[in-house]
Amino acid sequence: MDTTTAIHQRRSVKHFDPDHKMTEVEIQSLLELALLSPTSFNMQNWRFVVVTDQAKKEALRAAAWDQAQISEASILIVLCADLHAYKDGGRYWVNAPQPVQDMLVPMMDPFYKDNEGLQRDEAMRSIGIAAQTLMLTAKSMGYDSCPMIGFDPAKVAEIINLPEHHIIGMMLPIGKSLKDANARGGQLDYDEVVFTDGF
Repeated sequence: MDTTTAIHQRRSVKHFDPDHKMTEVEIQSLLELALLSPTSFNMQNWRFVVVTDQAKKEALRAAAWDQAQISEASILIVLCADLHAYKDGGRYWVNAPQPVQDMLVPMMDPFYKDNEGLQRDEAMRSIGIAAQTLMLTAKSMGYDSCPMIGFDPAKVAEIINLPEHHIIGMMLPIGKSLKDANARGGQLDYDEVVFTDGF
């Protein structure tokens, strides 16, 4: 499936086949492509908790107001980010030429340090980009998905043992749909959201 088709066909599916299992090869292929998603300073601050254990999915469903797609999808990915990823800048540039390392690595810490708002914004940007990569990749593999923010983040953090200085951005069930998504609710007109050279 080409990218344009995946974009047109990707929808937020709520009903998944609870008996379908994704293979380990499929899951790894999906995540390996997500790891190619861009991040600022190449810091790769996203962290992906792939939940396949049914009991854990049920616990997460309870923390998300009993939304069935969490436990019925083949896998559930909790997209998180390390807010302090910027502190270890050298490892993100080990394959870059030395002049590039010398320029970029020293910039990272002062850019993010003491700016918790920017750390959070960067985490959410990275999670959002990776989520779209995951959703389009899943669609191209014949799977559907449903990005979700409807959950208790404190309870989810407890269930997945979220480390200190990490944040949860969204949850993403992925699996085989049992029922098509509802018709699109309505797209805004192109001219209402697209502007040239400013508003």
